[in-house]
Amino acid sequence: MVHEELLHQIYEIAAKKAVLDDPDFELPDYTVNTITGLVENSETNKGVISVLTTLFVHKIVDPQQDIRYHQAKLENGFAGRVIDKAEVTPFLKSVSFPAMAESGWLTRSLEQPHPYDMDYPGAITPKAVKTMFLSIIYEVQIQGISAEKVLICFFTLLIKRRDSLQIELAKPHSLSIASIIKILERHFTYHYTCSGASRLPTLAVYAAYQCMMLQVSRYDSKILCPLESHNSADRQSGRIGDIDVNNADGSAFEGVEIKHEIPITQQLVADAYEKFKIYNTDRYYLLTTANMDNADWEAIDKEIQRISHIHGCQVIVNGVYSTLKYYLRLVEDPAEFIDRYVELMKTDKTIKFQHKVAWNDIISAGV
Repeated sequence: MVHEELLHQIYEIAAKKAVLDDPDFELPDYTVNTITGLVENSETNKGVISVLTTLFVHKIVDPQQDIRYHQAKLENGFAGRVIDKAEVTPFLKSVSFPAMAESGWLTRSLEQPHPYDMDYPGAITPKAVKTMFLSIIYEVQIQGISAEKVLICFFTLLIKRRDSLQIELAKPHSLSIASIIKILERHFTYHYTCSGASRLPTLAVYAAYQCMMLQVSRYDSKILCPLESHNSADRQSGRIGDIDVNNADGSAFEGVEIKHEIPITQQLVADAYEKFKIYNTDRYYLLTTANMDNADWEAIDKEIQRISHIHGCQVIVNGVYSTLKYYLRLVEDPAEFIDRYVELMKTDKTIKFQHKVAWNDIISAGV
């Protein structure tokens, strides 16, 4: 599965460029323009995307192969359709890129037993797409343009196009608290091929705080701070946690740090204290989605007692799911929590298209 593994590696590079909105692909402008045109026509020319992805990833795997000879029955050719069906199309589907049901080579206009040179007779439509298709192959095979750089550009533009499409997120309004927790756990632990899943528990806990700020007396006259960027360092931002609640005068009242699939340790508790020790923080939560059955609770409790003795802050170590279950019991209508969680997913820049699709799929499947 060397082709598919390589595609995932290239996708990760492209995903970072898409997030940073980095326009430098180290390619000639005419090449980027050609790729841009192909991406703009990708939904109606899925076979073209499948074939080009197969050709270019195979060029990386086997630099000596002339990728214009895309069928094994062509002299010095290779079995492009086999690679596409087994590795490329499954990859394209996994990242929600335009993809054929099985292979781009099932398209009559692309399966002709002729090399993909400028005389290729296949009736690829519109003609502009055919010209771009054959031109980009020529640039890679004859002009020596880097197949890897071309794929990075392709994937970056496909990611940006995909993520710009509006997707209506499900907002079920008749779920029990137990059902909501099960759905959240599935959403957090879904098998994603993109980064950003570790942000989801933070959004869920923040949504719960949004509800509680208006309904729980503890938070009367308190201020829920806006979420910081997922990559912001607490010390650089002046925050004490992933979620901060301040007093009316702006001083720290309560902080929450959330770990995804990372158990809480005595050292993490000590590190958290370094963030809030100069503030008169009343309460600090360390929450995790990880199983804490094997945690060294004796060491953790010892550190919590030490902090309480020298500072006075109540440090609470708990699981994300049990905490959310408790918080939702304090909320008048759990449907409000769902609405807020969905809205945060829509606007948070860390959340990818794949996380949104997964949410809808999980809701559709039921509890």
